Amino acid sequence: MYEYSPQWVANFFDDYGEKEWERLVKTPTEEVKLFIHTHYLKEYIRSGDYILEIGAGAGRFTQILVNLGARVLVADISENQLSLNKKYARELGFQQGIENWLQLDMCDMKQLDDKKFDAVVCYGGPLSYVFDRRDIALQEILRVIKSKGKALFSVMSLWGSIHQFLDGTLNVPVEDNKKIIKTGDLSPENFQNANHHCHLFRTQELVNFLERNQTKIVATSASNCLSAAWGARLVEIRQDSTKWQELLKMELEASREQGCLDMGTHIIAVVEKLVN
Repeated sequence: MYEYSPQWVANFFDDYGEKEWERLVKTPTEEVKLFIHTHYLKEYIRSGDYILEIGAGAGRFTQILVNLGARVLVADISENQLSLNKKYARELGFQQGIENWLQLDMCDMKQLDDKKFDAVVCYGGPLSYVFDRRDIALQEILRVIKSKGKALFSVMSLWGSIHQFLDGTLNVPVEDNKKIIKTGDLSPENFQNANHHCHLFRTQELVNFLERNQTKIVATSASNCLSAAWGARLVEIRQDSTKWQELLKMELEASREQGCLDMGTHIIAVVEKLVN
C-alpha cells in the first residue's frame, strides 16, 4: 500500500485553494453531492452538539453545521484551507458557531482530549488520503468521540469515480488502470502521471474497515448515482425546479440502495462508536 505523506496532502490543498470552496456548487452534478452529504448532517447532527470537523477545507460543510446549531472545532492539515475557512466564516457570518481553527493531522490528534465531541464530521475524503495509516486515523477519531457518539465519513469511490469520469479513466494506460483497480490506490507507483494521490474504496472494503475498528454502521449512501454521468445535460433539469426537486428525491433514495452504493464519486458512511 502507498505510504501516507502529510506534507503532500498539505501542499496539495494549499495549492487547491479557493476551488475547494467552489467545488460543490460549481455544477448541478456537484450540487447533488452537496444535497446528499447535507441530508446526513441534518439527520444525525443536533443543535447544541459539539463537533470536530476534520478535513474541513474552506468551510462549505462548516457553514451547514453552524446553521444546524452545532458548535464546531474546525481542523485541517492545510494552512491555506484554514485561512479560507476563517475568511468565509467571517464574510458569511457563521464564525459565531466556530470555537477555533486548528492545523491538524488526523493521524495525530493528541492535543485533543478523549471523549470530547458529540460527533466527528470527516467529509470530502480525508480517510482516502492517509493510505496505510487509515486505521490510526480512525482510532484517533473514535478516541475523541463521546461514548455512543457518531462519526460521519465520505471517502473516494473506486467504481463511482470511474462511472463519472470514464473518459479520463480510459485515457490511462491499460496496465496502470489494472494496478489502480486492483489496489484502489491512485498513486505514482500505479500511474506515474497521477497528480492526485488518494485511495479509492469499494463499499465492502469500507464496511470491513469500519467494522473491524469497533464501529456500528448506521447508514451508508453513495454521494450521487442516477445523474453522475449526465454532465452538462443536468443544466436544463436544474432550471426546472419541479424536475430538480424530483431528481434530488430520487437520488437520495437510489443512493441508499445496496446496488448503487458504488456509483457515486464518494461513499458516505455514518457510524456509532462502540468502544468506551
